[in-house]
Amino acid sequence: DGHPQLSAYERKRLKNITENAKFFAALQLHESAARLHQIATKRQPHVTKRAKPKKAEDEIVRRRSMRLQRVDPSGIPMLEMPAQPEEYPQVPAGPLPMVAEDQTENSKLREGLLATWMRISEVPLVTVTNLFMMLSRYQDSLNSMVLSEDNIKKVVKYRVCSMAIHPSESIVFVAAGDKSGQLGLWNVNCKSEEGAHTFIPHNDAVSCMHFSPFNPAHLLSLSNDTLRCGDVTRAVFDEVCRSEESLSSFDFLEDNASTAVVGYWDGSVGVVDRRTPGTSLELSADIGFKRTRTVHVHPVKKQYFVAAGSVDVCVYDVRHLKPKGNKPVSSLQGHTKSVASAYFSPVTGSRVVTVCADDKLRNASLSLSPCWFLCRHNSNTGRWLTRFRAIWDPKREDCFVVGSMAQPRQIEVFHDTGKLLHSFYNQDCLGSVCSINVVHPSKNILVGGNSSGRLHVF
Repeated sequence: DGHPQLSAYERKRLKNITENAKFFAALQLHESAARLHQIATKRQPHVTKRAKPKKAEDEIVRRRSMRLQRVDPSGIPMLEMPAQPEEYPQVPAGPLPMVAEDQTENSKLREGLLATWMRISEVPLVTVTNLFMMLSRYQDSLNSMVLSEDNIKKVVKYRVCSMAIHPSESIVFVAAGDKSGQLGLWNVNCKSEEGAHTFIPHNDAVSCMHFSPFNPAHLLSLSNDTLRCGDVTRAVFDEVCRSEESLSSFDFLEDNASTAVVGYWDGSVGVVDRRTPGTSLELSADIGFKRTRTVHVHPVKKQYFVAAGSVDVCVYDVRHLKPKGNKPVSSLQGHTKSVASAYFSPVTGSRVVTVCADDKLRNASLSLSPCWFLCRHNSNTGRWLTRFRAIWDPKREDCFVVGSMAQPRQIEVFHDTGKLLHSFYNQDCLGSVCSINVVHPSKNILVGGNSSGRLHVF
């Protein structure tokens, strides 16, 4: 009323503002804000309050099947059964028949594979070496080797730990052993799905295998607890040696393959004679190693063998082995980490190639043992891949093959000077690391095995 110049709307608006101001003043909000600020700035002790449990009537009852309630459909409670660990059938001791893993498969196909093995083993073997072939011609032969989809096959179920190739020149016949004890045989020339069959002669990883150089109808394979001989003429896996300690590798001491030297994971070595009855060792010798990964016999002087251990590579004379106090004939020094393998050159045995976890390939001359040829090589395969082993091409004295971690995935061939000669690869067909490799003794054939049980044939 004291503002006659205002319109009715403006007078009503001013009245509302006045009434609202009086209302908020009555609430004393400024005093409440000051009290809240004082409470907030005052330090309070840290107290964790437990959440109140929900009342049973507030919870939603979840439905549970009779199976989860362990109640029989008839309404009778089932007895509580303790959980049982999963057990795998163990391979028994003694001779085993050559029966494929899947016994329901066509037995005629399996018998056909074994018949092929027996037939190609009857052909006399001819030793071929390309020692005097010019290196350029050898490289040309490597360049001519290719990989196709037809020459790739999953032969064993798990990671390949060892391989062997039959010396036949008419048919490519390969054996592979995996980490579970399976042994796969593959006739590469048979392009059908039935060209490969799997057997289970071992309980653990098949870490080493060789066709007998005297009779390739015999395939010897070694696992942690046993060394067996697969004799295709009798269709049986004989037990050659059984041990309480874990075996790691073996090699033949004589051309007739009647005796062998074996290595143990605990560092010792032993001698096996297949002609004597029983499955015990003829001799066990402590050579001072913490671990023996590979043993390899000299190709000419069969009394000598080289053993590779943790950081040790030594040559021993088997004639002088005794249970304790063995001294090496020669020691190849220079390794700073664990050694995966050591092998004599195939023709004269004058050189030794080693693979070490320090990412170096070493090639030593026994006549000049302090002289090492070194080349860098990534050997960090990790826990899921089999460790690399550098193997000599059996046709050459100066070239060896080893797996590679390089991209694209490949298998490498080196000269004994450390020069990389060739890389086998095929980006369309090879996409994995081939840790284990084997070369045919007389033909230009290379087989690489990966960690899924697959073999690749160049």
